[in-house]
Amino acid sequence: MSIKRKRRFHAEVATSSLSDIMFFLLLFFLIISTLANPNVIKMTLPKAQSNEKTNKQYISLSVTEDKKFYIDKQPVSFEELETTLMSKMDATKDQTVVVRIPFNLQVQDLVDVLQIGVKNNLKFVIATSPK
Repeated sequence: MSIKRKRRFHAEVATSSLSDIMFFLLLFFLIISTLANPNVIKMTLPKAQSNEKTNKQYISLSVTEDKKFYIDKQPVSFEELETTLMSKMDATKDQTVVVRIPFNLQVQDLVDVLQIGVKNNLKFVIATSPK
């Protein structure tokens, strides 16, 4: 005659705190994602058929619709644009400048910026968004 136990051990996972953990993880990732790019200058770029991405170090030159100029997210007046750009180029030893200019700005504004590059033998690349 065998003796049987009336109470068996059942493995159990406590799931009561999982909802709290998931809530805090969601909150953490939402806060971190908003802090990832706090100083991004928003603008609509011109569209192009093909876009190439670069892994090289570059200097970013942004022009907003109200003709405010930014070099690496730092505001610069148009009169100081050339001197500030050249001092950044001397510091980084890289001759590539990515120009971000809205699609609805006049062509003359783009030409004014590109003439600085021609004058100083700099390589300018215009940033676009995919179609």
